[in-house]
Amino acid sequence: MRKALELIAVAGLILVLAVTAYVLYGPHPLTGRIATHFDATGEPNGWGTPAMLWFMPGVAVFLYALMTVVVRFPASFNYPFRVTPRTRPPLEALTLQMVAWLKAELMATFAGIQWGTIRSAQEGKLGLSVYFLPAVIGIVFGTIFAHFVAMRRAARA
Repeated sequence: MRKALELIAVAGLILVLAVTAYVLYGPHPLTGRIATHFDATGEPNGWGTPAMLWFMPGVAVFLYALMTVVVRFPASFNYPFRVTPRTRPPLEALTLQMVAWLKAELMATFAGIQWGTIRSAQEGKLGLSVYFLPAVIGIVFGTIFAHFVAMRRAARA
């Protein structure tokens, strides 16, 4: 499962980078002013140059790299539960799975934000759905909550 999630995360990262490069350097590059920030309802409320589109892939690459490095050191994880030699392996496995899910979700989120920004610039339509932010928050915190429940059960076993 973690390998599939890693592939999804890599695909999302590549998608963000490729789409950004295409709209900036492709046959019909973006010019002029574009939306660079959206409020909670999806309305643009910040503007900039098309070069600002590189900010999102930069953040995505940084977070992807950071999360990739973090999972290389599972012995240094801190848990909000009592850890014994018997419970450490399942807790580490659950934590690694949670990070894999979060990495995939974050890369998909960055791809969605970039797509909305580009669509807004190309078509003049509003960028993000009013449901985008609540959906992302619900998914990310749902993932964290579900894994913490599973970790609590594993720590009690």
